[in-house]
Amino acid sequence: MPVLLSSALHQQLLAEAAAAHPLECCGLLLGTADRIAAALPCANVADDPHVRFEIDPAALIAAERAARAGGPQVLGHYHSHPNGLATPSPRDAADAARDGRIWLIVASGQITAWRAVTSGVLHGAFDPIELALPAA
Repeated sequence: MPVLLSSALHQQLLAEAAAAHPLECCGLLLGTADRIAAALPCANVADDPHVRFEIDPAALIAAERAARAGGPQVLGHYHSHPNGLATPSPRDAADAARDGRIWLIVASGQITAWRAVTSGVLHGAFDPIELALPAA
């Protein structure tokens, strides 16, 4: 089942990644099971944000609380690979919770979508998912 991402959000993520370069940008994906309604930029609090990302835990907790109170569901997160490919890296696989959440990877002007799962086809941690960009 494809996951829908609007053209506006697609452009937002590309712009955010470009602005953050040479650091990795990151944030949360909010919406419903089949549609990403919002991308919430978060501080990258990793020790070395040039080569890894860590979403600010306070932002994640706030988003999870808002979801429990009836707000949009936290579907997953996104991050950029400033000098890499738009696919999860072995480091991403090592850090992945394998919780079924969506990972969007932004690199080289493109965005790919993945689901963090046990025994995934990529690095044993990720399965590719189709990212649909519907007409406005």
